Amino acid sequence: MHIPPGVTGFKTNHVCHLHKSIYGLKQAGRQWYTKLSSTLLSLGYKQSQHDHSLFTKMHNSTLTVLLIYVDDLILAGTNYAEIQSVKGHLHDLFKIKDLGPLKYFLGLEIARSQQGIFLSQRKYTLDILSDTGFLASKPCVTPMIRTSRLHQADGEPYSDPKLYRRLVGRLLYLTNTRPDISFAVQQLSQFMASPTNTHFKAMTRVLRYLKLSPGQGLFYPSSSSLQFKAFSDSDWGACQDTRKSITGYCVFLGDSLISWRAKKQQTVARSSSEAEYRALAATSCELQWLTYLITSFLPHITPSLLFCDNASACHIANNNVFHERTKHIEIDCHIVREKLQQKLFHLLPISSKEQYADILTKPLDPQPFHYLLSKLGTLPISLALFEGGY
Repeated sequence: MHIPPGVTGFKTNHVCHLHKSIYGLKQAGRQWYTKLSSTLLSLGYKQSQHDHSLFTKMHNSTLTVLLIYVDDLILAGTNYAEIQSVKGHLHDLFKIKDLGPLKYFLGLEIARSQQGIFLSQRKYTLDILSDTGFLASKPCVTPMIRTSRLHQADGEPYSDPKLYRRLVGRLLYLTNTRPDISFAVQQLSQFMASPTNTHFKAMTRVLRYLKLSPGQGLFYPSSSSLQFKAFSDSDWGACQDTRKSITGYCVFLGDSLISWRAKKQQTVARSSSEAEYRALAATSCELQWLTYLITSFLPHITPSLLFCDNASACHIANNNVFHERTKHIEIDCHIVREKLQQKLFHLLPISSKEQYADILTKPLDPQPFHYLLSKLGTLPISLALFEGGY
């Protein structure tokens, strides 16, 4: 460091002792978070124990919510006076910059109307297409061909693996508002160590699919119930290299999709029932966390509904007697049975055609793919719905 101009009394062998962390030091982020969180706690906010970046304040019948990502904040609530008050306190202490109503946050674009809120990553998608030269490409109707089964030794090694890894990383961030590409990106992310030409060709199909509707996103209606509805599914032995199954689940709050995942299971399942049961365990954990999170500021919530299209998995979850088919399953998977007995959720059957999580476990034909996609609450930007657009 150089001595700041105007400071006198220093000799050549003197050093500066820092009283505060500055940008570039390892402890800067921790010190900033400690200062900001202690300030909010002093203002009467409560920090969520289930998401430490979430702060809430209840006063009478009003609610104020503050969400933090490093030094970017989202502030919302039903008490306008409290919102202005906390902004004033933060400005006096940190000199914040108020960007007004939420329209753009970390690549997410938000449009609002009386009907609800629309969340998309249109600009981010167009940037990906522009950087890869796919803006003028021919669009396709699904991100993957139904018969495609990618595996490790599938074709010749790709000439530019770094490009492949960068694109997978960008597509992973895009899944924040695009559940329709979650399964395809999950498949592509397995081959980042040594991608092949076949894997890159599969990625180009995902890019062509994004070209079909770059402004597609999630719609959250303004009128919706406060009950979780979850759909759990799996594809038994889907991985061609390890024969492990794929877990897929999606969780709705009323009619709004708020959580989804497509992930390969950690162990090989001996049957489709076991694979479905493991998927139920993952969905149960997600429901438990979401219930903890929402009850921190909404104490009264209806028990969740969990839908599964496998009758055997439902029987295993409801039967607390030792079963020959489940004696080898890890004990943590039986969280399904425990949470079911605690009435965290009701386990209900559903037909395979109405299993919304099916889109997260396997490639589908265009007709069932777009039918399930419409059920997830995704739609393209509509200027008729959102007057004034962005």
